[in-house]
Amino acid sequence: MFQLHLLDDKLGPMVDVLLGLQWGDEGKGKIVDYLAKGYDVIARFQGGPNAGHTLYVDGKKVVLHTIPSGIFHNHCLNLIGNGVVIDPVIFDAEVNEVASIVPDMRHRLFISQKAHLILPTHKALDAASEFSKGNSKIGSTLKGIGPAYMDKTGRNGLRVGDIFSHDFKAKYDALKQKHLVLLAMHKHVPDWEQWEQLFFDALEKMKSLQVVNGEYWLDDCLRNSKKVLAEGAQGSMLDVDFGTYPYVTSSSTVAAGVCSGLGIAPSKIGQVFGITKAYCTRVGSGPFPTELTDETGEMLRKAGAEFGATTGRPRRCGWMDLVALKYAVMLSGVNKLIITKADILDQFNPLYVAVAYKIDGKATEEIPFDLDGQAVEPIYKTFDGWSKPIGSCKNIQELPVAFQDYCKFVEGYLGVEIAYISNGADREQILGTK
Repeated sequence: MFQLHLLDDKLGPMVDVLLGLQWGDEGKGKIVDYLAKGYDVIARFQGGPNAGHTLYVDGKKVVLHTIPSGIFHNHCLNLIGNGVVIDPVIFDAEVNEVASIVPDMRHRLFISQKAHLILPTHKALDAASEFSKGNSKIGSTLKGIGPAYMDKTGRNGLRVGDIFSHDFKAKYDALKQKHLVLLAMHKHVPDWEQWEQLFFDALEKMKSLQVVNGEYWLDDCLRNSKKVLAEGAQGSMLDVDFGTYPYVTSSSTVAAGVCSGLGIAPSKIGQVFGITKAYCTRVGSGPFPTELTDETGEMLRKAGAEFGATTGRPRRCGWMDLVALKYAVMLSGVNKLIITKADILDQFNPLYVAVAYKIDGKATEEIPFDLDGQAVEPIYKTFDGWSKPIGSCKNIQELPVAFQDYCKFVEGYLGVEIAYISNGADREQILGTK
């Protein structure tokens, strides 16, 4: 009798995804900034100010910690999804910095009311807990991310929408008291009280921004045929379920996290872009099978300026690990590969790529249950270096044959085509393969 007019999932708008395939720091900010010209909405779906997405805008270096990387495109709307945890103080400073470059940015920035808040005592708990671990530190950025996610799953957290309620202060005090009990168990506790007034001042400024019912807002965008790109933070090997546990972050960094972090159905996931460096890095503690602790590793660190965008800590460096990459590709259904920092390998010859692990004398191409709990020896394939810098190449055809061979092998091993290659730090130094 009645005819329903529903979106056809096969023809309707989809949400494309961009995420890191290593241990973070793959260059996601630059790639999202580059791809943003083809999207109407950029949406962050997880993580917090432990992320550092670096962009160069008019020659100026900008590091985004919470704001999506499409903010510098005046046609792009930018959503901070419910899966993100927000430090109001860091966020306010970031808004002010971005507004100094693009004054209209507040009109294009939206915050999900279900995103959780990082309290001053969350940061204190993070620092106190990490200090108490001694040599067993997991490498936390000390931004309060882990404790905030613990309160989220423990059903104690405060969300952005709570700041508009009449009893917010009472809710805040109740959660703070819980934290104080936990802090009393630690010997070394930072002076968190000095952060409290800054926190409340920043919350007042947050109230003036566009706080929305994120999942309905995004659904409305899709129904109006807007193209959406979901932006991930950290990297797949830091996923709380599938990463190198316990040396992981506290959120889901794989494609599955898009659904819970933005409130979209799995059937709405479209293209999945996965980013990897042409080599590999990691910040903080945890297993790293291809790590180079010798002179070559130091050369990689210097050539790639491998220091954390958020913490400034030197990154551990090593050769590309195709075993870990194939695992990350499998977890997220990656169908478009992006290689960054390819130019950094210009000065290295020969090059090595891990194609298997040797564990207990046996070769395997699978990630073991506990990568940290056993000796892992990478099995390498050797490649010739290339004779000329690739930063000046303007198209794929100009790339040296040796580099093209390197890329073809990576594609064949992973079973995924390379869509883009970043061959320099500049905003436009990206080569499309089609």
